[in-house]
Formats: sequence, C-alpha cells, structure tokens
Amino acid sequence: MRYKYPRTVHLPWSPGFSDDDLHLETLACFEDNEVVVTEKMDGENTSIYRNYIHARSIDGRHHPSRDWVKQLQAQLSIDIPNGWRLCGENLYARHSIAYENLKSYFYLFAIFNENNFCLSWDDTLEWADLLQVPTPRTLYRGPWSEAAVRSLTPNEEVCEGYVVRHSGSFHFDDFKKNCAKWVRPGHVQSDSHWMHQAIVKNKLENNDECSL
Repeated sequence: MRYKYPRTVHLPWSPGFSDDDLHLETLACFEDNEVVVTEKMDGENTSIYRNYIHARSIDGRHHPSRDWVKQLQAQLSIDIPNGWRLCGENLYARHSIAYENLKSYFYLFAIFNENNFCLSWDDTLEWADLLQVPTPRTLYRGPWSEAAVRSLTPNEEVCEGYVVRHSGSFHFDDFKKNCAKWVRPGHVQSDSHWMHQAIVKNKLENNDECSL
C-alpha cells in the first residue's frame, strides 16, 4: 500500500497561510503532551519504501532532481521493513532557499510502520542513526507551551519555518491532530517554478558530494 503524505495544517499564527491551506482549529490536541518542534526544510516531500519511492504525488512523473534520492532508496531498501515508509525532504534541488552546508540531500522527519502508525520521535531518531540519515534541527522539545513555541524566531532568510509534532506515536488517520506548521510569510508553495527550470544543486558540508 502506498500513501500520499498528508498536508500539514498551519498553526493559527503562521503567516505563510494561503487560500487553499487549512488552519489548526484548536490547540487542545497538543495540551498535556510532549511535543517536538523541528525546522521545516525547503525541498520536495518524499516517501521511501522497501521497493518504491515517490514524491507527494504517488504517481508523479520523472524529474532529474529525484535521481539522487532514488539511489539512496536502492541503498536503504534492504534495511526498510516490509510495509514501512520513510518520509522526508529531498533537498537535492534548490527551491526558494539556498542551502550551503547540508549533511545529506535527504532529511528524515517521519517513519510509518506496517500498521500505518507514525513512530515516536525517539524511535525515529534511532532509525535515523541506524540508516545514517540526518533529521531536521530540533528547535524545541518539551511539554506543550504555546508561549514557548510562539517565541521561536526562525531566521527567515535561511529557514522556511517549523513543524510541531506530538513526540509519541500516532496513527496516520490522526495526523492532523498531531502535526502543525509555521511557515514564513511569502514563501513560495508551488513546485512549478523550480521543476521547469535548470536544476541548481544545494551544497553539502565542505562542498563534498554525498557518497552512496
């Protein structure tokens, strides 16, 4: 079974809200829970399975910016349990933000198991270490605090925003109750601009190429 990664709803104070976006209707879903806030990276949402890979569109057409992450899928496939999928950001091609020191062209931010449960953040970090793939920067972890999250001030020159998620495990059907985002104002949401232009590669740490 293949699944399109859900659209993440906006936090009420997210300035990057557009007409076709949804706001989180209530913050009660986070209350009395531990949350993790991570950097929202500016790439292409990508899901990696044991025997398949796709961007947000499950049947999307080929694009050269996806060649590198397809090689990564081939390398990781033997370690991905049947029915599991790794969800992350393909950062090979520059979109609106130019990255200068990436650890990899793929950053893992969620894993769903064969029962369609998103693993806890601790389990996600454990798998990221096992698979040797990076995760986005953690900006805050602790009990839900609207004040603490609102006080986060990403550098909008180099950061698209942030994502808040429940630190525990939750089912795919409950995604909208467990994840929300803040996006910088004026951020380009469409893929049409970069997919129809020559690819400009983001840069890795020390300008080294990722080895596969």
